[in-house]
Amino acid sequence: MKIEEKFKGVFFIEGRLATRNLVKDFKVHGERLASIEGVQYRYWDPYRSKLAAAVIKGMKEMPIKAGSRVLYLGAAAGVTPSFISDIVGERGVVYCVEFAPRSMRDLLYVCEKRGNMLPLLADARKTEQYGEEVGKVDIIYEDVAQPDQEDIMIKNAQKFLRRGGYAILAIKSQSVDVTKQPKEIYEKLLGRLEKHFEILECYELSPFDKDHLFVLMKYTQ
Repeated sequence: MKIEEKFKGVFFIEGRLATRNLVKDFKVHGERLASIEGVQYRYWDPYRSKLAAAVIKGMKEMPIKAGSRVLYLGAAAGVTPSFISDIVGERGVVYCVEFAPRSMRDLLYVCEKRGNMLPLLADARKTEQYGEEVGKVDIIYEDVAQPDQEDIMIKNAQKFLRRGGYAILAIKSQSVDVTKQPKEIYEKLLGRLEKHFEILECYELSPFDKDHLFVLMKYTQ
């Protein structure tokens, strides 16, 4: 099989995105596994992960690296967090904040198998609910379907993100205002975010996700 390393810990195998599986033979959502020269990889579906979609769309920089401390807001059942877990490896950690009890049940199962993923049942608006567990992080990744998405990111960055750290936000326009065009919503939110972050890259995620803008930023405060 032809394998190419796109970023550290992120690969293309015969043109399909993959990561090294941190937990041998363990699957999170029924994804395919591949073994190459004694190393097991997990295929990373861009239709199931906005981060994977952004890589496919041409993402130039991957701030998540081996050893990174990542705060993930809106971890859901743990699909994308598990691939981030592969990338950060045993020296890194992924703090997984999720509000919905049903999703948390699935997330707990994934975290039990992956020692570098820590589940936190909490509201991402209420940083005091998980502040003691988290501390300072290198990256905040947010994927929540709320109208105040940018406020949630700003608040968490002010509390947890180290200066010069990175923020990744998947803007869901239909969760902000269904009466306005996505482009109008993106421009408004980016205007607010620019007061706190340097906007590095933006990708509209179709056809993988409709009316979503993926934003990579650096914290400047």
